Amino acid sequence: MGRAESRRAQQRSGARNTPRGRATGGAGKPTGIRRFFTWKKILGAFFVMILLGIGTVVLLYFLVDEPTDPNKTATLQSNTYKYADGSVMARTGEVNRENLPIDKIPEDVRNAFIAIENKSFYKDRGIDLMGVGRGLFNTLRGKGTAGGSTITQQYVKNYYLTQDQSPTRKVRELIISLKVDQRMEKDDILAGYLNTNFYGRNAYGIQAAAQAFYGVDAEKLTLEQGAYLAAVIQAPSQYDWATAGPNGKNLVMIRFNAVLDNMVEMGELDEAKRKTLKFQEPIKPKPRPGMEGQKGYLVQAAEIELNKQKITDADIAAGGWTIVLNIDKKKQAALEKAVQDELESKLDRKNTKERPVDQNVQAGATSVDPKTGAIVAMYGGQGLTEKSASNALRTDYQPGSTFKPIVLASALETDATTQDGKEISPNALYDGTSKRKVIGSDIPFNPQNQDDINYGDPMMTVQDATNSSVNSVYAQMIVDTKPKNVKKTALQLGMVDRKGWDENQPAMSLGTMSANTVEMAAVYATLDNHGKKVTPTIIKSAEHKDGEFTPVNPIGGQAISRQTADTVTKVLTGVVAEGSGQAVRSGAYQAAGKTGTAELNVAAWFTGYTPELVTIVAMFGEDPVSHKQVTLTGTAGKGRAGGSSFPAEIWKAYTLAALKGVDTAEFNLTEARMGVPVAPSRSTSPSAPSTSASTSPSPSASSSRPSTSPTSSQSSTKPDPTKSTGPTKSTDPTKTADPTKTADPTKSFIFPRPNPPQEE
Repeated sequence: MGRAESRRAQQRSGARNTPRGRATGGAGKPTGIRRFFTWKKILGAFFVMILLGIGTVVLLYFLVDEPTDPNKTATLQSNTYKYADGSVMARTGEVNRENLPIDKIPEDVRNAFIAIENKSFYKDRGIDLMGVGRGLFNTLRGKGTAGGSTITQQYVKNYYLTQDQSPTRKVRELIISLKVDQRMEKDDILAGYLNTNFYGRNAYGIQAAAQAFYGVDAEKLTLEQGAYLAAVIQAPSQYDWATAGPNGKNLVMIRFNAVLDNMVEMGELDEAKRKTLKFQEPIKPKPRPGMEGQKGYLVQAAEIELNKQKITDADIAAGGWTIVLNIDKKKQAALEKAVQDELESKLDRKNTKERPVDQNVQAGATSVDPKTGAIVAMYGGQGLTEKSASNALRTDYQPGSTFKPIVLASALETDATTQDGKEISPNALYDGTSKRKVIGSDIPFNPQNQDDINYGDPMMTVQDATNSSVNSVYAQMIVDTKPKNVKKTALQLGMVDRKGWDENQPAMSLGTMSANTVEMAAVYATLDNHGKKVTPTIIKSAEHKDGEFTPVNPIGGQAISRQTADTVTKVLTGVVAEGSGQAVRSGAYQAAGKTGTAELNVAAWFTGYTPELVTIVAMFGEDPVSHKQVTLTGTAGKGRAGGSSFPAEIWKAYTLAALKGVDTAEFNLTEARMGVPVAPSRSTSPSAPSTSASTSPSPSASSSRPSTSPTSSQSSTKPDPTKSTGPTKSTDPTKTADPTKTADPTKSFIFPRPNPPQEE
C-alpha cells in the first residue's frame, strides 16, 4: 500500500470513529456549532466577564459616595391609626432607642450576633461576594434579598439606606460597605449594627431590646438572653415569644440553638458549657403609650395584616404611616360592653380559691360586614398588660361543632349521596344513634353524642341533626362526602390549612383542626354573602409619606354556589329558631348560627349572622401560668360553659346594640333547596340508651324544617329563649364503645337540654 492510500485509509478510519453529530473539518478542526463553543473561547469569555465585573465595581466605587448623614429611620416618625370615620384612635412609633458604646455590651452577646449573622466579620472586608450574588439573584427573581449580607452591609442598610428591596439599593449597599469597612474600626461597625437593629416591641438597638424583652440593661444580658435577641431580629413579629404561634416558636428555637452551636464552632463557647445553656423566656411585653384597652389589639391586627402584604415590622416601625381601620367606633364600643356585661362582670378573677376557673377564661371576637368584608369590631382580651396576644387571632384551639355546617356545605356542593345512594339534603335521613360506627371509612370512627343520647327512632333528618348538633350523623355525612372534599370546601370558604389537619380523618367532622375567629368569620360571611368569597380585612386604607399601600379586595369570586350557601343558611336559621342557638333569638333581627364546644370544654363558640352582620364569639380555657388548654367548666361558678351560654349571650347583646336603629332585613334564600320531604322519622325527644324511645307521634319532616321567621311559635313547655339555662353535668366524654380505640381528644359532644336542645 502506498503512502497516499495509507493516508486515505487512516482518514476513513478516523471518520468511522468520529461520533455522530461531532463532525470535524480538515486536520481535525471542529465544524458547525462547535466552532463557536470551544474550551478556549468559553474560558476567554469567562475571564472577560470577570474583568468587566471588576471594572464595573471599581467604577462604581468611585462614583458612589459614602453618605454623610443617617437615613430618616434614625429620626423616626409616628404612625397614626384612625377609626373608619376618620377620628384618631392611636398614635405609635415614638423613638425607643439608646445608643451604647461597644464596651457596654457583653462580649458573649456580641459573639452571639456574629455567630448567627456573619462568622467571618473580623476577617472579611465588609462584604460577602457570594452572598451578595445570591441576594441580587433573588431580588431579580422577585424573591427578596434572602441571606448573604454581612454585619457591615446590614449596618449600612440600617444607618444610611432604606429597607427597599431593589437591585440599585443592593449595589449601593455593597459599595458603601467597602468604604465603611476601610474607614471604621470593626468594633465601631459592630456597635453601630447592634444599636440600629429593630428587635420588635418598638425597640431599636440592643439597649431598648434588653429592656423590652428581659427588663434589664444591655450590660446585664446573659448569653442565653443575647442568643434569643440575635435570633429574633430575623422576624421580630413572628419570633416574639409572647405572641408567636407554634411555628414561630419552633423557628426561633432553631435559630437560638444555631447561635450557640455556631459559637462552639467558632471557638467562642466551650462545648461542655453549651450543653448547660437553656432558653430563657422573655418577659411579657408592656403596652405602648395609647395602647390601653382594645386599641393595642386593633393595632396588632392591622400590623399583622400589613405583614401579609409584605410590609415588614421595620417598615411600620420606621413611621410615617396613616392607617385607617374598618373599625366602627360605635360597634366596637358595643362589642366591648357586651363582653363586659355578659362575661367579665360575672367572673371573679381575684377569688382563686372559690372560683379558680375564672382565672383561666379568655374571650375573643370578630364582627364583619358580609357585603364589604370590613372587620367592624374586634375583641382581643382584657388588654395587652394582661394578655399580649389577641384572642381574636389565636389559632391554638379547635372550632368544634361550628365546623359542621362546612360538612353540610361540601355535601351539597359535591352532590354527595348517603350510603344507600340518596341525595344528601336538609331533609335526608340519617341514623342518630350514639357511638354508631361509620360505614365506608378505612379509619374506624364511632363518636359519642353528648351524654350518649340516641336521636331519632333511629332515623332523623339532617335539619334535626344540625339543630341538635348530632355527632353520629355528621360523622357519617363526612364519610359519605369524603373528608378530602370537605377540607377543600373549608379552604375555599376561608379556613387555613395548618399542620395536623389530616384530610382522611372522619373525626374532622367534629372540628378537630385549629382556627381563629377571623377565619371562621370568613366562612360564615361567605355563606351570608350567598357563596361569594369574603376575606375579612381590618385595614380600610394605608398611606405612607413616600407612597400609598393598596389593600387586597376583600370580596372575591364565587367560593361555593349560591344554592349551597343559601341552603346552609336556611338550615342554620333552624338552629336559632328550634335548636341549640335559641339563646340568640330576637324579634329585632333574623339570625342563623351554630354553637360549638371543643372536647373537655376547653373552648366554646357561637358563630352567627344576620343579613347585615357576621359575628364570631369564642371563649378559651388557658392556664395563665403554663398556658396549657384547660376546661371552662365552672366558669362564673356555674357548670359546663358551652357555645349556647356566654358566647351566645355576648353575641345577642352585641348584635342588638350594633343593629339598633337599623332597618333589618330577612335572608333572601330563594335558591335554598331543602330536598324531598320525608316520612315522620323522629320521636318527640332524644333518649338515653337506658331509656326506651318515646312512642309519641313524631312530627312530619316538613314541620322539622326551620321557619325563616325568627318569631316562630313555640310550645309553652319550651324554655324562655332569651335566657340561658344553667349547664348540667355531662357524662365522661372519653368513654367509647370500641375497647381497642382510645378516646379521640379532639371530639366535641352534644350538651343535652330539654327539647328543643339549648346546646350542641
